[in-house]
Amino acid sequence: MKIRGNINICLMGDPGVAKSQLLSYITRLAPRSQYTTGRGSSGVGLTRGRRGRLVLAAHGFGLLEISTKLLDSDRTAIHEVMEQQTLSIAKAGILTTLNARCAILAAANPAFGRYNPQRSLEQNIRLPAALLSRFDLLWLIQDRPDRDNDLRLAQHITYVHQHSRQPPSQLQPLDMGLMRRPGPTRTPPTLVRTLLGILRLATALARLRRVDAVEKEDVNEAMRLMEMSKDSLVADKGQQSRTQRPSELIFAAIREMTASGGARSLPLAEAEQRCLSKGFTPAQIQDALDEYEELNVWQVNQKKTRLTFV
Repeated sequence: MKIRGNINICLMGDPGVAKSQLLSYITRLAPRSQYTTGRGSSGVGLTRGRRGRLVLAAHGFGLLEISTKLLDSDRTAIHEVMEQQTLSIAKAGILTTLNARCAILAAANPAFGRYNPQRSLEQNIRLPAALLSRFDLLWLIQDRPDRDNDLRLAQHITYVHQHSRQPPSQLQPLDMGLMRRPGPTRTPPTLVRTLLGILRLATALARLRRVDAVEKEDVNEAMRLMEMSKDSLVADKGQQSRTQRPSELIFAAIREMTASGGARSLPLAEAEQRCLSKGFTPAQIQDALDEYEELNVWQVNQKKTRLTFV
């Protein structure tokens, strides 16, 4: 059975709360998106034929500004797209089905100018319950009167108009490259199927141990293999590798001690002293010992005196 994997979100609220600005930002952020407003949000503009907005937004985002003045027939035209992610058309005696696999982010204004808490959701937005139920998240954004917040917003707007830049702030906005992933390093993208890859690797590791259940150590090892594979791709391109975690550096230092002498075990006190001399804290050393012991890379005896590689 195939189910919809994309998430549909509807932003509802008073005019002037920057819903359209958020949708416009998503069009610049997403590699593939379709933004439509006004009559383009009708059933014909969204769904009809290969040039429909939701068909062109396949594997991306469909950004809609739903108008409360649309006809009921136009609203019901997108029901199949939102739930089944397909579009059935019948034209000139030809019956066909087009794919419309996209996540929908919609913005809707109240029918009475401002959202009235005394009325129901259907009365405020003037959308049928069958359409609202197809949104996974219905998010209400209200413009509540507040003197301090309104003054802060007015000062921000006037500063931008006067200086043509953002006012100084301790909060730094996230870079678009980081939001898109991959960023400047050109590493492989992290997608939903990456989780499926981790599940397959963890299952294979459990089979190697001849057990019927996947344990936490299998998942940790699968994630480590995934990270190492990405690092190998970066290294092949001559680019700088990612920053290593303290536990990885501690593991490398202890591994170097055993590699130089050819032994598979060493006193735990010597390993800790070696790591302390490199600037690591006792807490970081203990975390690394616990992490790699869970991964079954090494074992520490019960007296906590000797470390042995498996």
